[in-house]
Order: sequence, then C-alpha cells, then structure tokens
Amino acid sequence: MKLFVIAAVLAVAAAAPSSYKPEYKAPAYAAPSYSAPSYSSPAYATPAYAAPAYAAPAYAKDNKYAGITVTSQSDERNLDGSSQWSYAQSDYTTREESQVQKKMQGVAYDSYGKATYEDVMGNTNKGSSYWVSPEGEKFTLTWVADEQGFQPKGDHLPVAPVHVYELPVAPVHEYELPVAPALPYKRTGLGYSGNSYY
Repeated sequence: MKLFVIAAVLAVAAAAPSSYKPEYKAPAYAAPSYSAPSYSSPAYATPAYAAPAYAAPAYAKDNKYAGITVTSQSDERNLDGSSQWSYAQSDYTTREESQVQKKMQGVAYDSYGKATYEDVMGNTNKGSSYWVSPEGEKFTLTWVADEQGFQPKGDHLPVAPVHVYELPVAPVHEYELPVAPALPYKRTGLGYSGNSYY
C-alpha cells in the first residue's frame, strides 16, 4: 500500500504543469561596421641648445708618496673568530695584527637593567707597527688589547713623570689626658648598708 501511494504521488508530480519559464535565447544582432579613426602624428621641433662645457677640475695631484708601493700583504680570517693580517711597503713601513676570541669575565644586563657577572666571549688583539718619519726617525709600536685594556709600548710614547718624595707624617702630641678624681660615694637602697663606702 505504501508503495502504491508513493507511485501515485510521483505520477501526479510528473503530470503537473511546469511553472518554469522556457530557456532564454539571446537575440542575434549584426556586427557593427565602422572604420577606425586616423590621426596624424604631431610634429615637434628639435630644441636648439649647445651642450654645456665643463672645465677640467683644478686640483693638484699629491705626488709626495707616488713611489711607495705595497710589497707584501696577507689577510687570514678563521671560522673560530681569530684572524691575522699584515702588510709591508717599499718605504719599510710594516704592520701586523692578530685577533683571538677569548672567554673573559663580563657584565651582562637583563631586560630590567640588572647587571650580572658572567663569562662572555671577547676579542683580544695584539700587533706591532714600524715606520720611518719624514725626518728619518725610526718608530716601533707594539700593543696588546685584552680584558686589561689597551696597552701600547714604544720608545717614542710619553712616560708619566715619577715623583720621589716622602709623604708627610701627622705630628705626634705627647701629653697626658686628664683623669677625673675618684670621689667616695654611698650606695643606697635595698641590700646595701648605710655605712659602707666603696
């Protein structure tokens, strides 16, 4: 019976007139026919002006050191952060320098500005340099830069004067301090007799 009812409903649905509009077909129009406009290209006159003439820069080339050349040079950089380099010139000027990473005591600051002392990696540097002045004087400078700071050495560097003197000594006063006189006194109260003097 159920099957019969379902079949009847389907038959009625199929036989009912459709309320949908027929499929829309666009009308066919003929393609417009028109010719493309033609424009004449504009004619511009070429500007007539002379190219600017710049004078050659007036400076005197410094030929004072023209004869000095680099006779040797080396530069070595390592993955561990160490490096060394050097050069020599034809005027006998030389310089060599080396740098090594070293663990040293340092100060680290957190985001609140609090300082903590801890081991940090830093660079230590040492080197030397030699040159001859225009007056013919020979100079040699050596240096070390590490956790103790920059420490240069050279005969040409000024040396702080050394003062040899005896520090003043405070005067000694010899006198006796006054002593308060011992006076007899009487203790009173519970546990003390009225006649005892100490």
